[in-house]
Formats: sequence, C-alpha cells, structure tokens
Amino acid sequence: DIWSDDMRNEVLQTAVKYQASAWSKAANLYVPYYRQAHYRIFFEPYKDQGIEAWNIAFKDVKNAFQYYLENFNKGKPIIIASHSQGSMHAKELIKIFFDDKPLKNQLVAAYLVGTRILPNEFKTIQLMTKSDEFGGFVSWNSFKMGKIPKNYVEWYAGGVTTNPINWDNSKNSLKREHKGLLSKDLNIYPESLTVKVKDGLLLTSIPDIPGKLFLSFIKNYHFADINLFWKDIQLNAIQRLKAWNKKAQLNE
Repeated sequence: DIWSDDMRNEVLQTAVKYQASAWSKAANLYVPYYRQAHYRIFFEPYKDQGIEAWNIAFKDVKNAFQYYLENFNKGKPIIIASHSQGSMHAKELIKIFFDDKPLKNQLVAAYLVGTRILPNEFKTIQLMTKSDEFGGFVSWNSFKMGKIPKNYVEWYAGGVTTNPINWDNSKNSLKREHKGLLSKDLNIYPESLTVKVKDGLLLTSIPDIPGKLFLSFIKNYHFADINLFWKDIQLNAIQRLKAWNKKAQLNE
C-alpha cells in the first residue's frame, strides 16, 4: 500500500537510505512510490493477472516521470538510477522518453542495476565504458565469487556487465581500487572487495567488513548490488555530471 505511512517510511529507511543516497551528492533525488508487481509474475506472468499487475506498476512509474518532467525538471540534466524491478521499468522508460528522442541530450547516465540489460537494448543509448562518459547506461548483477546461479542462462547470460569499480571493460579489479561499501551500520568500508566480470554476472569477493561471516553464506548479492559499490557510484555520478556540464557549457 503506497499510501501507508509505515510503507513509505520503510522505503525511506531502506531503498533510499542505503541505495538512492549514493546519487544524492550528484543530484536532487526524485523518488516516486509505485505499486510494485509481486515477484511471482516473473515465474507465472500469465496466471492471476500477472501481466496486468506489471502494467499497473509501469503505469505508476511512467506517470510519475511525466509529472517530474512537467513540474520539476526545467531543462536540468537527468540521472536515471534504478534497481531490480525498478530497472526493468526504467529500461522501458528510457525507450519511451530518451531513446532517439530530444530528451536524450539531458541524460547524464542511466544506472540500470540488478536486472539483465542486453547490449543492443536501445537504439541510441549506448553502453558507457569510460568513467567520464555521459548519455549512456551501465548495468551489473552481483553474485558471490565462485557461485553461478541455476537460472544463469535464462536470466543473466548475454547481459551487460559493467565493472562498477573501474567503470571500463576491465574484467577484474584490485582491492585498493574499491572506493567503498556502505554497510548497515552506515559506515563506509573502502578497499573491502574485488570483482571479476563474467558474461552477465559481476562476481564479488566476500566483503572484508564486520559481519563478513554472515555474507560468506550468501550466494546471491542482488540485495547489495548498490551498497557494495556505494562510494564508487557516488564519485562516478559526480564525475559524469561534471563531464556533462562541461559539454553543455561549450554548447551555450
């Protein structure tokens, strides 16, 4: 229930506090509530009105973005930041509003995290392979190093996998390159993990932080796709925005 104060507060204290906050230094946050479709639709989309539920969720997202454009944007640069089901909606949002459209010129970056995005997903929105590129997208799906999900081929293979530490085509990272993980205790832990890029997956070492024993039992790091690279994302968003602003000033 998106009208419930308890539900809204839960979103603020979880998704916003630990995920969306990574972009708060680069931009003002616009975080619309929407009626999220149940996880079951991914397994039984044609049962119990699964498709209808998905369409309702996307309609909420689309309407919220349209409202933002009409009332708040005023020609400012835009960062699209999303995770999991949100990234699936954001992908469609980009196709409708940005891809081969004038609004593309306002796009700093789309961080489409936690779902498979194919290399040819868009016509004019390209995968970014440099840390200071703008106008394109990045994406990754995190798993513990050495673990391949059972549904790898169906859900992950062939998807774009950005290295969110180096932001380039490198397949590995060094521990000293990691800018920082945001933990549940709200502390930032730099140099706490390494990554390896595999087709469709970002394989992550067990983070060297308090409570790492608990993390060692978890195979799927989907829940921490953003937290693991919180500081890396924060600094990268600022870098891309600066590059966008520089280009915009030259075009004035």
